[in-house]
Amino acid sequence: MTTPRIFDEIGAKLSELAANSPARDIEKNLKAVLAGAFGKLDLVTREEFDVQREMLAHARQRLAELEARVAALEADAADRDGSTI
Repeated sequence: MTTPRIFDEIGAKLSELAANSPARDIEKNLKAVLAGAFGKLDLVTREEFDVQREMLAHARQRLAELEARVAALEADAADRDGSTI
């Protein structure tokens, strides 16, 4: 009957040692340091990043359209200038 009690005591002591181990403290400290470092950085969420990427793609497309329109207008203007001389 004392054998199961001894195993329970040993298990309890091992659990206590694991909970109070230096590795546990190191893990806690590392998490705190990383949380502090990430808190100081100017980070955005993935959702915000995706929205900005979509806006940039739209702006690039619009810019390409406007560049083509300007080129066509310049060509028309050059044709008119050349025909009047």
